[in-house]
Amino acid sequence: MADTDQDQKTEQASEKKLSQAHERGQFAKSHEVTVLFPIAATLGVLTLTAQSASRDVAEYAVATFTRFGTTPVASDTVTTQLGEVMITTGRALGPFLFAIVGGVLLAGGIQSGFRLTPEVVTFKLDSLNVVAGFGRIFSKSVLVRSGIDLLKVIGIGLSLWLGARGLMYDPLFSAPVEAAYLGQFLNQATLLFLTRLLLSLGVVAAISYSYEKFKTSRELMMTKEEVKEERKQAEGDGATKAAMRRMGRRLIQKQMLAAVKTADVIVTNPTHYAVALKYERGKDQAPVVLAKGENRFAQRIKALAAEHGVPTVENKPVARLLFAMGKVGETIPAELYSAVAAILAVVYRTHRYYFYNLKSRRLSEGAA
Repeated sequence: MADTDQDQKTEQASEKKLSQAHERGQFAKSHEVTVLFPIAATLGVLTLTAQSASRDVAEYAVATFTRFGTTPVASDTVTTQLGEVMITTGRALGPFLFAIVGGVLLAGGIQSGFRLTPEVVTFKLDSLNVVAGFGRIFSKSVLVRSGIDLLKVIGIGLSLWLGARGLMYDPLFSAPVEAAYLGQFLNQATLLFLTRLLLSLGVVAAISYSYEKFKTSRELMMTKEEVKEERKQAEGDGATKAAMRRMGRRLIQKQMLAAVKTADVIVTNPTHYAVALKYERGKDQAPVVLAKGENRFAQRIKALAAEHGVPTVENKPVARLLFAMGKVGETIPAELYSAVAAILAVVYRTHRYYFYNLKSRRLSEGAA
């Protein structure tokens, strides 16, 4: 049944699903990578600080044993000696501890993309499901993990065997050497072993991470129906968007109709278009489009203008251009300045009583 469901998932996971999976902690992560980085960090620190750390320890040991017979045993001297031991040990081991912690954090950050996964720390009852637990034990991924673990054992074994075989020919095992040579031998042996271990684990980590990447990608794949549903949710329901557009148009139309009664003039087509204009000297740089409409809405504008006594002028070409080029709330295009100025000049001469009352009407509308 699971295979059938997986066969239906033919589409790559979307960005939204990848992000949600990442928050749940469902992303490619390999334990081998987490082990590899601390080993690499330890090898780097050992290469850089081994000589100085061994020299500090040797100098402390020589100084301690030199004055060992003359140092009295008392509470203050013991405390001093313990403090010196802790300081010397801290200097020698501190860089390794920081390297290991930094390696673990870096490995986790690289695999997670340095992003937080808040849902990982939440308790889930599914983790107590016994049936699901047995399913995971006998799943295909467990077999793959077993193969990867076997590769790790082989890699570590080869590293030990090759390192031991090479070191057996060292003069330490066949001829007298100085005591100082023992420290040099241990340093070289450790570096050699860690280098080979790092190389073998690097190969295993690459295989492991590649498999986890592939497995996670397969688990997050989507069916075509899921992709369509997610796209539909992202874009919004068509009916809802259409209803919102209708509401927006109604609101704009309501605002335009409210502004018609304070217009200076209505320029009409006469039946197809109607554009309401206003011009206040000292306030407007040019006539402003208060409202515009065509067909039925144009008739509503004209009816409301007649109700409030707003002058109406029929001018077909100017009305068409104002409707096509004018924007509500903005001044008219410069190309229409002269034509509209001529219309306003006529209106101002023939409707003086209207403009006498218009100023007070605008004041009352602004106060409202």
